[in-house]
Amino acid sequence: MQNIDQILNHIEQNLKADVSGEELAVMAGYSLWHFCRLFAQTTGRTLAAHIAKRRIDTALQELSHGKKAIDVALEYGFDTYAGFYKAFVRLYGLSPKKYLSLYVIQEDFSMINEKDLRVALTNWDVPQNLEIHHVSQMDGAKIADTIWQIGESYFLKTGQRDRVLRDVRLQKAIGGPIISTKAGDYYLEGKHVFMLTKKIDGMPLDKAMRFGDNRYDYGVKYGYALAHLHKALTQIEIDIMPNEKNLHKEVIQWALPKVAEGLPQVFIDDFKSTFTTLLPKLPKQLIHRDTNPSNILFKDGQFVGFIDFELSERNIRLWDVCYTATGILSEQKGVDSPKEKWFDILSGILHGYNEKSPLSAEEKQAVFYIICAIQLVFIAYCMGIDKPEYKNLVAINKDMLMFIIQSEATIKSLI
Repeated sequence: MQNIDQILNHIEQNLKADVSGEELAVMAGYSLWHFCRLFAQTTGRTLAAHIAKRRIDTALQELSHGKKAIDVALEYGFDTYAGFYKAFVRLYGLSPKKYLSLYVIQEDFSMINEKDLRVALTNWDVPQNLEIHHVSQMDGAKIADTIWQIGESYFLKTGQRDRVLRDVRLQKAIGGPIISTKAGDYYLEGKHVFMLTKKIDGMPLDKAMRFGDNRYDYGVKYGYALAHLHKALTQIEIDIMPNEKNLHKEVIQWALPKVAEGLPQVFIDDFKSTFTTLLPKLPKQLIHRDTNPSNILFKDGQFVGFIDFELSERNIRLWDVCYTATGILSEQKGVDSPKEKWFDILSGILHGYNEKSPLSAEEKQAVFYIICAIQLVFIAYCMGIDKPEYKNLVAINKDMLMFIIQSEATIKSLI
């Protein structure tokens, strides 16, 4: 449909007003029937469903910032809070309060178009005719509404202001490839806040290398890299004032009850007891939080940098160490290697990290439990998304969790 950006922007600017299909059809230059048909084909939703969802999501943003529920409901066109509540439950399957307790609410940046990005880029001394596209996975699937690749060499990022400014500080602290504007600033302030970074000259290690003959040595390199990262992050933690994760609530109160079915009861009892005992004793700091192997780059077999600090938070430092290991295990499928080779990789990561940043006795005891906690949280998250690919992820990661549980003695012997 022509003028779809104009139509969507008009809807966004008038979520608190009456927006009629007739009005939008005139703007688009079609009959009402033809406009509604084309809108549904272009966006994947009917006009009414799109407007309802945008009103509900935007209202939820305001609720998350402390506005009164009844005031928000009325502002966004609901006659009563009960009407908003019912519409929200129909859309998401749980109450607004429950949703806010489980998920971090992000602003919706999907309405930013290429024109907005082109205007933003004029503030940097970079070529202005480069192609712009969303950062994608290898299969081309769009994975973010807030990050774009500019040509072959740059990444432009937006997001909530506090998160972008935090990312700026992180990049400066670790010597990241952040680029200053023509005015000498590290970010662009306007309707949206943008930062620009240069693409790191490196790639994630491929699966064959991770599970190959040098798997232990590469594990050590991962461990070294994580220790170096954590040292840098501790230097800026006070300035950033990161959110602190309540890991006990997330794992024991939320994830474990969702995933418990089919798990050995002896494991559940031991996990709840030991995890609860060890957790308060584990060192906390600002961490990356998403150190899966695709976010750790190498060149010629040597570590060159981290990417994607979107989830950074104050949490136990052992989370990053174990998260890298579980991320590698999750990619074992499709590699002509038995799962048991993963133990060498995990051992390398633990020994590499411990050499540069010694683990406490409690951290060494907790490795198995933190690995299990990571699996529980991820499985519970996937269970909450009603899509076939996530159901498949649930099955794959439950199998991984059972393998980890059955390997408890081996994992505990590695360090």
